[in-house]
Amino acid sequence: MLENTGKILQKIDSMVWGVPLIALILATGIYLTIRLRGIQIRRLPKALKFMVRNEEGGSGEVSSFGALCTSLSATIGTGNIVGVATAVGVLSGGPGALFWMWVAALFGMATKYTEGFLAIKYRTIDSKGHVLGGPFYYIENGMGPKWKWLAKMFAFFGACVGLFGIGTFSQVNGIASAVQRFFDPEKNNTISVFGNEYSISIVITGIILTVLTALVIIGGLKRISAVSQVVVPFMAIIYILACFTLILFNFKRIPSALAEIMQSAFGFKAAAGGIGASMAIAIQKGVARGIFSNEAGLGSAPIAASAAKTSDPVRQGLVSMTGTFIDTIVICTMTGLGIIMMGSWKDTSLEGVEVTIDTYQKGLDFLPAEVCSFIIMACLVFFAFTTILGWNYYGERCLEYLTNRNMAIVKIYRFLYIFAVFIGPYMTVSAVWTIADIFNGLMALPNITALLALSGVVAKETNEYFKKEKNQIKQSDPQNE
Repeated sequence: MLENTGKILQKIDSMVWGVPLIALILATGIYLTIRLRGIQIRRLPKALKFMVRNEEGGSGEVSSFGALCTSLSATIGTGNIVGVATAVGVLSGGPGALFWMWVAALFGMATKYTEGFLAIKYRTIDSKGHVLGGPFYYIENGMGPKWKWLAKMFAFFGACVGLFGIGTFSQVNGIASAVQRFFDPEKNNTISVFGNEYSISIVITGIILTVLTALVIIGGLKRISAVSQVVVPFMAIIYILACFTLILFNFKRIPSALAEIMQSAFGFKAAAGGIGASMAIAIQKGVARGIFSNEAGLGSAPIAASAAKTSDPVRQGLVSMTGTFIDTIVICTMTGLGIIMMGSWKDTSLEGVEVTIDTYQKGLDFLPAEVCSFIIMACLVFFAFTTILGWNYYGERCLEYLTNRNMAIVKIYRFLYIFAVFIGPYMTVSAVWTIADIFNGLMALPNITALLALSGVVAKETNEYFKKEKNQIKQSDPQNE
């Protein structure tokens, strides 16, 4: 019975996350790029400036940078280390998958801009200054009350994703496994929990993680944002420095790695299935990993963006799109490039995080192997922990909308979330993760519908914003005319 259920869920998951949805999300990014005249390229310098310079006097609960960090806390996760390694593996998409990740991220930035714009334009702020926004509100307020059922659908899927897998079980399990792999790889020290034997390192990790999660999320958005503003930049900088050091010490391998990426991306190196087959696999794996990594089009990031202290949708849209740039163009690229440079992607005996660890042990061979393993383990722990925090916020906001702001139910959800973190290290039921993955994919459908329906509003107001800005510059400096 359970085996049949698992097979059914796997089939549904492959249908939801099949080529049609991936193609729809990518096509939406291409369409929005055209309508917004390549805003992600033309306005990236301004976006990066806005990212670190908060707006004065805007309405909201956290700074724009805080909202971005909350969003990044959910998107920068184990996928940046494990997911990239899997995507570029010899049995998966190969090095060419990294190129198609870049393509997905490039167009995904236009999608993220649109999500951030709509999050501010259609958010609600009550008399106490509490902000609630995201796809559910730009569906209801932007498309009209008759579409409220679509907004409710998104909120339901979002709450389920947070509680039943992406935000809890899979992340906690990943943290516990990483710690156990480093401190007790042979499982020499075990203890019985729930009738099964587990490494003591897993039990201790689970307890500490539960306490830390509870201390943060019970404090609500402002505490999550405060922690994210410290942890996200810290972990990103540490990981980027490690990647940069690896690339710097092996810089002579860069040209051949880039050639490998381009040859694989366009199928010039034929795989067993032929040139066309290898290119198709590289596109599918690369685009899918790019979407999974930066979540452009899924509708999660605008929930955090709506809380930003700003009154300008364009400004927040620009800040939001930097999240995709940081997540995929910077962090995923550095991971993938290192793996390809050191050739670890070719080793079929390695799987997941082992590929990344092997890359660092080869590329930083002047360091003890244990140091390289510790760096990857620490980054995995930080990345997964912030994903737990980010998805709790998303889930709560979805439930808040779904229950008409019934905070008693939201608090129950919060404690259920903490309990899910507590039991996460001991959950091995793949069906739970499959269900969460299905809900994650289903989130995209209502959100993409709204992005396409409201793209005219976004394009019109964005053009007006930059025309006004251009006129102001001319008036302040007539010589520029």
